Amino acid sequence: MATYLEYTNAAMRHAKFEQLDDGRWYGSIPGLTGLWAEGATKDGAAKELRSALDGWLYVNSHISKITLPAFDGMSPDRPPQNLE
Repeated sequence: MATYLEYTNAAMRHAKFEQLDDGRWYGSIPGLTGLWAEGATKDGAAKELRSALDGWLYVNSHISKITLPAFDGMSPDRPPQNLE
């Protein structure tokens, strides 16, 4: 099983960012429906996205009991796969 930090770091490596027309940045992680954040800068959006990811994981895994997708072969539900 991946640790919480390993899993969230892997998920953040898959984050997609886009600059909006007003200059702000929008970020989301494909596979995590409804998770998004925005910020004045790309770094700000990434910081907000990581914070939102914590809440999203709590609600969706502990309360809704959904199966979380794997990122880079890591899942909180199964051991990491060899990535050679």
